Amino acid sequence: MWNWLRLVKDSVSEKTIGLMRIQFWKKTVEDIYCDKPPHQPVAIELWKAVKRHNLTKRWLMKIIDEREKNLDDKAYRNIKELENYAENTQSSLLYLTLEILGIKDVHADHAASHIGKAQGIVTCLRATPYHGSRRKVLLPMDICMLHGVSQEDFLRRNRDKNVRDVIYDIASQAHLHLKHVSLEDFLKKIRRVDFDIFHPSLQQKNTLLPLYLYMQSWRKIY
Repeated sequence: MWNWLRLVKDSVSEKTIGLMRIQFWKKTVEDIYCDKPPHQPVAIELWKAVKRHNLTKRWLMKIIDEREKNLDDKAYRNIKELENYAENTQSSLLYLTLEILGIKDVHADHAASHIGKAQGIVTCLRATPYHGSRRKVLLPMDICMLHGVSQEDFLRRNRDKNVRDVIYDIASQAHLHLKHVSLEDFLKKIRRVDFDIFHPSLQQKNTLLPLYLYMQSWRKIY
């Protein structure tokens, strides 16, 4: 369901159709918790997961509701708004993951909240060139205004210092939430290129990431 919802905005050109799909999943979740899942493969598997792991309905609904609020692909007004979006989507998904793993711990929940927020911020940064290619800029408006940067600067792929300063401030916020997980890899890369979000090296996948994660796990660093 998560991957499907994530693709709704990219695959739907008309907001009405997007809303219809969101409503389908809202009703689907309601039906699942009434033990009446629709005959749809993803819905049936989700129903099985809910029954097997006693998943909390609230986290599923937060993900769907947040996707509905952001169908318009508008820029975030401030960094707090971006963090709220990340909390309600990425963090909620991590809370569900903890439930699947049978982990009920306030410290784990706290970590999941920060990890989700950091992941949401990094995802927003990473997607900036892609959004720009579609004539969209979602970065927090307050930080852009602080450095005198307009949306047109990003659409034109401007690489001046003030544009890099915007990326620096946003990346710094992610760094406050998390220092030692896979997201750190991207944050290190972005520092190396002086926060030039359009640098070609940032578009390359890290083939050594699995090894990096294993080493971090072995060292008990997360």
